Amino acid sequence: MILILSHTVQVLPNEIVLRPRFQIELEQPKEKALQTFENIDQPPFLVKRMDDHVFIKFNSKQIHFWSPQLHLEINDQEEGGSKLYGLFGPNPTLWTFFMFLHFGVATIFIGLGVWAYSSASLGRGYGLQLGLMVFMVLLWFVLYAFGRAGRRKGKPQMHELHDFMNQKLEL
Repeated sequence: MILILSHTVQVLPNEIVLRPRFQIELEQPKEKALQTFENIDQPPFLVKRMDDHVFIKFNSKQIHFWSPQLHLEINDQEEGGSKLYGLFGPNPTLWTFFMFLHFGVATIFIGLGVWAYSSASLGRGYGLQLGLMVFMVLLWFVLYAFGRAGRRKGKPQMHELHDFMNQKLEL
């Protein structure tokens, strides 16, 4: 999903996708837009700037397991003005944990498949391996449902982050 905005404010759609992205063309130069996010002390938001990147997240009082954060990158355009690229995402620690779980389930699934094939080739029973492989597939579905539930819980905070960005950039 890519939103291209020019001098207008467009709200996020009701269905927020996993790690939604957007783009906004700004009239102001890059440095002026980046200065907008310097030294902001406005609870519940924490704002950090590194070069052309701005990270906006919630403070420890407002944060929960599924709290999102907003990553902005602002670049100059040749014809004047600047372009803002935004990306909503989960806490990097949570994202890494979920990827680790998915990788672990996939590795176990493949290992069980190799074990089942070896057992079948040797004429031994392989029902246990197939049963565990089915369990791994069910575990994948549970992880998926858990992720969807978390995204739904973090959705209101995504809108708060987007509104805060719009307020600061006066869009």
